Amino acid sequence: MMDRRKFLLGTVALAALPNVASAAYAESAIDRLLQRQSKSSWSDEFDSRKGEAGMSQSSEPIFSERTPALIEQAIIQYRQIVTNGGWPVVPAGSKLKLGSVSSAVPILRRRLIISGDLAATAGQSEVYDSWVDAAVRRFQARHGLPADGVLGNYTFAAMNIPASTRLMQLETNLVRLRSMSGYLGDRYVMVNIPAAHIEAVENGRVASRHTAIVGKVDRQTPILNSKIQQINLNPYWTAPKSIVRKDIIPLMQKDPTYLQRNSIRIFGPDGSEIPPETIDWNTEEAVNYMFRQDPGKINAMASVKINFPNPHAVYMHDTPQQGLFGRLMRFESSGCVRVQNVRDLVAWLTKDTPGWDRRQLENVIESGERVDVELTNPVPVYFTYITAWATPDGTVQFRDDIYHRDGAEELVLGTTDSL
Repeated sequence: MMDRRKFLLGTVALAALPNVASAAYAESAIDRLLQRQSKSSWSDEFDSRKGEAGMSQSSEPIFSERTPALIEQAIIQYRQIVTNGGWPVVPAGSKLKLGSVSSAVPILRRRLIISGDLAATAGQSEVYDSWVDAAVRRFQARHGLPADGVLGNYTFAAMNIPASTRLMQLETNLVRLRSMSGYLGDRYVMVNIPAAHIEAVENGRVASRHTAIVGKVDRQTPILNSKIQQINLNPYWTAPKSIVRKDIIPLMQKDPTYLQRNSIRIFGPDGSEIPPETIDWNTEEAVNYMFRQDPGKINAMASVKINFPNPHAVYMHDTPQQGLFGRLMRFESSGCVRVQNVRDLVAWLTKDTPGWDRRQLENVIESGERVDVELTNPVPVYFTYITAWATPDGTVQFRDDIYHRDGAEELVLGTTDSL
């Protein structure tokens, strides 16, 4: 789903794009897309790694049968850390980075040694050397932070959460992981909301990982289990009443051509199209009608919508605002989930559906034709809330408790503005 600001940006930023020159050109463009080593959804080949700090590159899914045992091992480790007095508080001040000299660096070294990010033999120098830089990058990566080796506000905040609180977070998430430890399907999609991350899993191994944009704190993405049944190619987008009231009405008061320029049509309860000039834009009359944006590159959902039945009316979709995937805080939607490199995920979802290989998907998207694809074998999808887990290499991962569900206020770091 789109919030107000993203709707406004998405509908005006690409208002005038050239048409495809010819079918031959479109076919050659698709050939180039299919032949690239790394298939991206966008012609600018947006870096699919951005925003995925710390996500394991192994094929082991978070919902592996081994994950509960791995997190139990981490709990033993953290209980020992707590028993031994935890770790020191690193004095927060000016940013520390490679080459800095500070009395805080020896404290930082002890903190990193205790959590296993720095070797115990690394010394106690006040110099922020390459060993400390590598350890900070390791710490940042497993906390979902940009692994730049610089101690800014966010890294300081994450580093100074007490060991006892991290232990509690691990124990809380062990319960969540155990509840998902049964059979989830030969193929399934897992959306981890606090990590803003998606895994497509097949036969117990990760087939692909995707960065996501999930719901804001006041418009949360719900926890749910469902089955993906349908893919909409070049979908319509229907504006929620909140956007009609707060955005479209004021915009139409200023610019009566706004709807036409953004390919948004108005429909009455009987399905008939209503001319914009017949509506009194100085009142809230417009909220009684449906506002639907035609398919196209300026559409709020861009090329793809992924449907699954659920009582929350949420779905997964593409977005014209790919730059959002590079942000640290990817909690920008009104509850739905935006998927980076969504065409890779869709091709995986449709591979058991005759006639819908990657080439055909790209052909239809390039054509602009509005098409619904019913999956031959619906794929289970799980929207989950996991803020701590462990991986087979012994790495313990933590994420911001963005929705305040772990029971400790210090785990909610999402209001920190700067890194």
